[in-house]
Amino acid sequence: LLYMTFRSVSEAAIVMLSVVYAMTGGAILQWLLGYQFSVAVWVGYIALYGVAVQTGVVMVVYLHEALDRRIGQAGGELSDRDIWEATVAGSVLRLRPKLMTVATTLASLAPLMWSTGVGSDVMKPIAAPIVGGMITSTIHVLVITPVIFYIMKRRALRKGTLRLSGMGQSAGRV
Repeated sequence: LLYMTFRSVSEAAIVMLSVVYAMTGGAILQWLLGYQFSVAVWVGYIALYGVAVQTGVVMVVYLHEALDRRIGQAGGELSDRDIWEATVAGSVLRLRPKLMTVATTLASLAPLMWSTGVGSDVMKPIAAPIVGGMITSTIHVLVITPVIFYIMKRRALRKGTLRLSGMGQSAGRV
C-alpha cells in the first residue's frame, strides 16, 4: 500500500523505518518495566504500529508538497540548496502537529502507566509500548526522516531523475 501511495520503494522504506524506530522504543520501555510479551502488550504494539505509519506517511507527504512547491517556483532549475530549503519547510510545517500528537497520546496514557486499581495489570502492558514508541517515533519522524528524504532527493537531482511527486494537494489530507 505504501508503494502504491508514493510510487517509490525507497519512500515506502522510509515510512517503514519509522515503524522500526517506534517498535524499538516500545521494546525498550517494555524491557525497562519488566513486562513479558502477552496479548495486552501485542495490542499496544498494534496501536503503535498504526500511529507510526500514519505519522511517517504524513511527514513524507508534507516533504513532497514542500518540494513540489519549490520545483514549481524554481521553474525546473533546482539546486541542492532548494531541496534543503524545501525539506526544512516541510519539516517545520509538520513539527507542531507531530508534537501535539505525541503530547496528547502521552497525556492520555500517563494515568494508565501510574494506575494501581482494578484492571491496571492489563492496561499498563498495553500502554507501555505506545509510550516508549511515541518518544522514539518523534525523534525519527522529526529528525531522521527529513534527513533521509533530503539525501534521496539530492541523489535524484544529481542523477537527473527528480520530478514532481504528482501527489497534489489532495494527498495532504491523509
